Amino acid sequence: MDFSLGQDWEITPAGGATGEAYFAKKDNKRLFLKRNSSPFLAVLSAEGIVPKLIWTKRMENGDVITAQQYLIGREFKPNEMADKRAAKLLKKIHESQPLLTMLTRMGKTPYGPAQMLNEVESTIDQALRNVKLVRDAHSFLKKEISNILCEEWAVCHGDVNHNNWLISDKNKIYLIDWDGAMIADPALDLGLLLHWYIPKNNWRNWLEQYGKPLTPELELRMKWYTIAHTLISIQWHKNKNRFREMDYWINYLDHFHYE
Repeated sequence: MDFSLGQDWEITPAGGATGEAYFAKKDNKRLFLKRNSSPFLAVLSAEGIVPKLIWTKRMENGDVITAQQYLIGREFKPNEMADKRAAKLLKKIHESQPLLTMLTRMGKTPYGPAQMLNEVESTIDQALRNVKLVRDAHSFLKKEISNILCEEWAVCHGDVNHNNWLISDKNKIYLIDWDGAMIADPALDLGLLLHWYIPKNNWRNWLEQYGKPLTPELELRMKWYTIAHTLISIQWHKNKNRFREMDYWINYLDHFHYE
């Protein structure tokens, strides 16, 4: 990474799951660097959804390094997910034609209920299938899949955790970490955000800020996608030997009721 910038830059790891992100500092200049980030980043930057992309360089070994504006700011706190600016930014993302066009050009196809259920069924191991909460959740997904209809494919983030929302010292918000971007039903993002952060009696108000009414059909879609996402997360944590997190998400399934 050092030789991509030249001399005198101090480069430090930025953390994260991939280990491909770095901070660079020289005198009063600071950059956020990432190795082999998606070409999607340029469109996200142009749309103002992530911090500004400053340059992209291809290295001799084929790696692509991107440099973004370094921001002074902080992550959202969980209770800030109720902020209407979060609703407005998510709406902007879901309605963005440039984002959808770029992901389509990159070869992405819609990730719908059938694909998600297939991922659940091909991912969950037998030991987890024997857990009653997991078994009941899986049965619900199979029972309701024919009722999960989407007529409005959009670019979805797929992990709207509050840690991925940033607010700058200029009071501008961003949604970062787009490695899991997909073309999907907007109810996937909406379901995760509402189930994780917003009390149910405030869902209607939050969705009004987003620009969509709360209907029984939308509520079912959000519930379905959140349960499917939870099952996939349980196996992911197990595979990483993160058993405390695995147990947390298994117990989280008890939050749902299956009539």
